[in-house]
Amino acid sequence: MHFVIVGGGSAGWMAAAALAHALKGTHRISLIESEEIGTVGVGEATIPPLQFFNKVLGINEREFVRATQASFKLGIEFRHWGHAGHRYFHQFGEFGANIDGISFHQFWLRLKANGHPHPLSDYSPAAIAAEQGRFLPPFPTMPKDMPQLAYAYHFDAGLYARFLRGYAEQRGVVRHEGRIVHVDRHGESGFIEGLRLHDGRALKGDFFIDCSGFQGLLIERTLETGFEDWSHWLPCNRALAVPCERNEAGFVPYTRSTAHQAGWQWRIPLQHRTGNGHVYCSNYVTDDEAARILLDNLDAKPLAEPRLLRFTTGRRRKFWNGNCVALGLAGGFMEPLESTSLHLVQAAVFRFLSLMPLSASVDPAAEQEFNRLSIAEYEQIRDFIILHYVANRRDEPFWRDCQHMSMPDTLAHRLELFRSRGKVARHDGQLFADASWVAVMLGQGIEPQRWDPLADILPLAELQQQAERLRSHLHAAIEHMPSHRQFIEHNCKAA
Repeated sequence: MHFVIVGGGSAGWMAAAALAHALKGTHRISLIESEEIGTVGVGEATIPPLQFFNKVLGINEREFVRATQASFKLGIEFRHWGHAGHRYFHQFGEFGANIDGISFHQFWLRLKANGHPHPLSDYSPAAIAAEQGRFLPPFPTMPKDMPQLAYAYHFDAGLYARFLRGYAEQRGVVRHEGRIVHVDRHGESGFIEGLRLHDGRALKGDFFIDCSGFQGLLIERTLETGFEDWSHWLPCNRALAVPCERNEAGFVPYTRSTAHQAGWQWRIPLQHRTGNGHVYCSNYVTDDEAARILLDNLDAKPLAEPRLLRFTTGRRRKFWNGNCVALGLAGGFMEPLESTSLHLVQAAVFRFLSLMPLSASVDPAAEQEFNRLSIAEYEQIRDFIILHYVANRRDEPFWRDCQHMSMPDTLAHRLELFRSRGKVARHDGQLFADASWVAVMLGQGIEPQRWDPLADILPLAELQQQAERLRSHLHAAIEHMPSHRQFIEHNCKAA
């Protein structure tokens, strides 16, 4: 069996590394990429499941952090999404601790109604550590009363691809430099049989993994799979990306998302620079205006000219079609508001490993299951991102239109249930836990009409005492953690 990966970048080399680890030399793996074409290379912020991907591959965390100029991420700070000056934090991990099986935020809603002065984020270890600029990962001898931080990474996506390339090539993956000019298909089945490169070389394969980016060379240009357009729900269609010099004061353990007149700006601090970008809708602001907004809001000197990316939010109608699977941008695109791009690659890779063919025979059941799970994941993430837009409270034309646009029925149900009783609707296999939905819904100003009646069982005075003890403990314990900068300098500073 010969697996052929088309395209490098993070998606291609994540697929190559994972396949090489799983197959352990029992099947051929080739990767074709062209330095002429290059990669998008914008996916610099991640979410906690990437830790699992690296651990499965046996990658040493500190080696990875040094190699990719990485920093640590405890969540996302949202600025001006409600109104000018408004701020909230979407943390990784839970709020407080459940009491008798009831979510802590339900008790907090009751406390708040009775004059409690502290925000819900005061009960999140990640939010407190982010506010204090501190970081300490869990370790085996950590004291039991020390809060454990849920975390992810910021890193240079190009360096991550290079790191994984080395990993994959050491395990037998063969890289071919070249531009694909023709795709050979079987006359009857339509399956892909091989690829021809611009210099005349031909490469035959049994199964093909399309990591060719937005163009979808195999999944769309060749197989004409079709695309489901979500721009009526997620109208931003362009992004400008630019790195700037590292700002010492801004070397914080979280991503920042700042709303502007027709979109939002990301800020991602790395060890050697800061990544920035402006995601916007070209129907409401010109490219020149968007570039000016981006450059005017950098906190240090830019290191390049802003690079323009055009995109349409949505997904392929099928991610697995015949003997081809599409990963990353070839499979679909959702703007990087919640840093899900690399997670979608990772999840698809593991999903493929659990269903992949190890012979050339057709397996329609595996194809159907892969597509079912992939579509469900995309739609749940889509709803979470739409939430930020429909629940905004800004007063520019773009944002007002977002407030009044239609939304998927699945999201409408989530909002109705949360407004009714502060409860988060559960979906099988959902990526974002209840605490994430609670953080964003409350942060965006969605107030429940009441809380879970079971949260009234505990006497109010006892609940107030428990909450204050928990809050005081979390703040005091986290104050003993090193700063984000200190942890990196002492443990995993890049050369």
